[in-house]
Amino acid sequence: MNDAMANGASGSRDILVVDGNPTSLNVIGRRLSRLGFRTMLCADGPAALDLLQGRRFDVVLLDAKLSGFSGLATLREIRTSQRTADIPVLMMTSRTDSGCAVEALAGGADDHVAKPFDFDVLAARIERLLARSRMIADLRRSNATLDARIADRAMELGELRSLLDQALAERARLTATIRTMEEGRDA
Repeated sequence: MNDAMANGASGSRDILVVDGNPTSLNVIGRRLSRLGFRTMLCADGPAALDLLQGRRFDVVLLDAKLSGFSGLATLREIRTSQRTADIPVLMMTSRTDSGCAVEALAGGADDHVAKPFDFDVLAARIERLLARSRMIADLRRSNATLDARIADRAMELGELRSLLDQALAERARLTATIRTMEEGRDA
């Protein structure tokens, strides 16, 4: 792992870890903290959804197997809320079959990892999600700036159109006045 990752130089790194197994939850939280991530730990889906409504996280690590409210149900709720729909979610599972990965990705997960996992690989996946999230945020800001510039230009164009309409009306009035004067002179 490079120094930027270890030192947290790559920006905000707040991670919500959701896992129903207390031992797994504590190990993941401790190891990610050592790797420079700020972690908040949560044992179930409803509590995770509450935390997500009250606080901004940069990434959610979500175990697929949660008691009661499943990881996939939690993921669906994350994706349907406007506040949380864009948060990168990395789905974790102890299942090794490809069907679980397909199910997680089809359900809206941004990535998938099978337990047990290598924490350096997990950190690299998280960093990739963080980098992609920053790029998307930059694109959104650029789009908002462009939208504002377009709106400004549209207003300027409307003002210029109005001035042009006024000038054309004035020209028509002056032309009519000149014709009237010429007709009066010829008569």
